[in-house]
Amino acid sequence: MEAKLPIDHARLPRLEPSAYRGHACVHWSMSLQDRATDWLDDSHHAAIRELLLHTCHRYALACPAYCLMPDHGHFLWQGLADEADQRLAVAWFRRQWNALLAPARSLQRQAHDHVLRDVERTHDAFPKIATYIFQNPERAQLVPHWHDWPYLGAIMPGVHPLDPRVPDFWDRFWREHHRRIGVPPTPPP
Repeated sequence: MEAKLPIDHARLPRLEPSAYRGHACVHWSMSLQDRATDWLDDSHHAAIRELLLHTCHRYALACPAYCLMPDHGHFLWQGLADEADQRLAVAWFRRQWNALLAPARSLQRQAHDHVLRDVERTHDAFPKIATYIFQNPERAQLVPHWHDWPYLGAIMPGVHPLDPRVPDFWDRFWREHHRRIGVPPTPPP
């Protein structure tokens, strides 16, 4: 019988570092310590958007979906260049977010991640994952429809506004994404 290594329950398992580099797509979930709920407001949302913008620019990422909830946040990040490294990006982003929360609150020790598989990254599947993130406040019964939740959005450096509530959001997102990664535009049918 094969001996099993002890599991370190203080740390979540991670894939190999290469899984987070380049054009990887990762759904990150970050919770506040002790599930604190007294931090989310318009000014904190604006500060998080600014941090996301800097993170995306600094680490060659796009954030096609984020949703801040009363005790946690969801972020879908997509690498836009070979040099993108989401493990470095998330470490930097979390340090900055913890500085915003200090001294009263902080994030839990480690973010949870789900690296999207190829089948989850298609033009049909990817928006479904983003919509799942956007629908968090609706599922939590905080609003009747996710469009009503003020603490969600998308970030791509140099593209403003990029609002998932508008009908042409995905067209704009994919057009800009393809331009950034050097894919020629697809002619309309």
